[in-house]
Amino acid sequence: MKNCFKEGAIKSQFIGESIAKHQTKKAIGAHQIFLGQVRQDIIDEKEVMAIEYSAHMDIANKVFEEIREAAFAQFDLTCMHIYHSLGTVKAGEICLFVFVSSPRRKVVFEALEYIVEAIKADVPVFGKEIFEDESHQWKKNS
Repeated sequence: MKNCFKEGAIKSQFIGESIAKHQTKKAIGAHQIFLGQVRQDIIDEKEVMAIEYSAHMDIANKVFEEIREAAFAQFDLTCMHIYHSLGTVKAGEICLFVFVSSPRRKVVFEALEYIVEAIKADVPVFGKEIFEDESHQWKKNS
């Protein structure tokens, strides 16, 4: 089972290298990427400065694999990659990177929405919002 977690923020260099690796796969006609970024929300008049992510890694990786298998069964995908941050990710940094490829463009749009919604609904990843005054609270997904 693949480990879908990266320590800290997901760097743009990693994202670029992931894209570049697919240029040799000539049956692909379309790629679609989702990048989840930590927002600097204001909650109860306090700014979110970062989110500290934790997870039940074994369970989460199993659920990521189930989402992957379901997406490949439902959509004509050539490739799919999912990476989620663990640890502290500052506001403005990337915490989720989902990358799908297919021979056809319409498929990647539909598949990506399905995958991201399944991740948000089903994967046991937890975020603790860290505020400017160093107080914190568990994040509520919306």
